[in-house]
Amino acid sequence: MKFPILAYGHPDLRKVAKDITPDYPGLQQLIDDMFESMYESNGVGLAAPQIGKSIRLFVIDAEPFAEYEDNLTAEEKEKLKGKKVFINAKILEESGKEWSFTEGCLSIPGINEDVERQDKIKIEYLDRDFNKHVEDIDGILARVIQHEYDHLDGILFTDHLSSFKKRLLKRKLENISKGKVKVDYRMKFPKK
Repeated sequence: MKFPILAYGHPDLRKVAKDITPDYPGLQQLIDDMFESMYESNGVGLAAPQIGKSIRLFVIDAEPFAEYEDNLTAEEKEKLKGKKVFINAKILEESGKEWSFTEGCLSIPGINEDVERQDKIKIEYLDRDFNKHVEDIDGILARVIQHEYDHLDGILFTDHLSSFKKRLLKRKLENISKGKVKVDYRMKFPKK
């Protein structure tokens, strides 16, 4: 089942998500449906809050970056391949230098802005089988994870922009919340 993506302005996007247990109803199907919804929307990540589920779950598949980023080494491209599930994730540490990269979001279609983030993270999470992992991740993959992780805490990438940039985007963001935006995937608009 493909879920509609909640648009900017929807109150569910601002909720802090809750941890889940292995007996969460329909979890495996939910994970499969989230991947299907993400691919249908041409995304590289999708967090449960973006589909109206306030739980600490997100999925990623950053392989498209391996195809489109010319300056990556073969090893960096290999790290981006494959579907990953993050349940009850906790970023334990962010380190390294901050670097700017253009981010977009399925909940904020048509807006892409440069966001500063640190280039390395240490993250603890459970996979879809509830096996625990602690990993050090860097580069674009770390950025994708940081972006999706923010959704679990009710944070959007636009929150990382300067107040000046936010003022410039105010009308576009308002139009998104009203459904005055072209998208080729299903969305729920809070003010439509």
